[in-house]
Amino acid sequence: MDNNAPGSGGKGGFGSLFGGSEYSNTELSGVPLTGMSPLSPYLNVDPRYLVQENDEFILPTGANKTRGRFELAFFTIGGCCITGAAFGTLNGLRMGLKETREMGWTKPRNVQILNMVTRQGASWANTLGSVALLYSIFGVAIEKARGAEDDINTVAAGTLTGMLFKSTGGLKGVARGGLVGLAMSGAYALYSNWNHIKSGSSTSNLY
Repeated sequence: MDNNAPGSGGKGGFGSLFGGSEYSNTELSGVPLTGMSPLSPYLNVDPRYLVQENDEFILPTGANKTRGRFELAFFTIGGCCITGAAFGTLNGLRMGLKETREMGWTKPRNVQILNMVTRQGASWANTLGSVALLYSIFGVAIEKARGAEDDINTVAAGTLTGMLFKSTGGLKGVARGGLVGLAMSGAYALYSNWNHIKSGSSTSNLY
């Protein structure tokens, strides 16, 4: 019988075509693997080298893996402007329909509704964009001054943003704006750390 025939179980086959030799499972069963994990039958490599424990990102020297406040500022400002424009558009449409409900569907009514939508959309986009800009500036400045990034920066930036935004209303306006900013930034900090708080409370209950 020809030992090189397919399925004969000989040492020829495809391995002999490339100058190598094949061994059966019976011949390899006695080979000790002390200190080694079993090799993959498909790749013939140690699987330990295929497991990546750490992220392999190429970052500039001294850069962090997470985006800082300066990088997030552009997203925050743009998102607030878009949100304000969308909300203002819906509010302007509601107000326009309410104020012109006595009029028929004529061109003057359409123009008035369109003007109301445009005015409200631009106003809300400007307002929320200004608030986001102030918050981002305060956040970046406080982070650079303290040299740390934590929830204290968030609460402080929110409080200062509210105080400055309402500074035209006098001391009462400053106090009211500071309280609103403190409440909103505190609620955001609590929401962002809610899972950590829950895990900490569950751990303390075990003891």
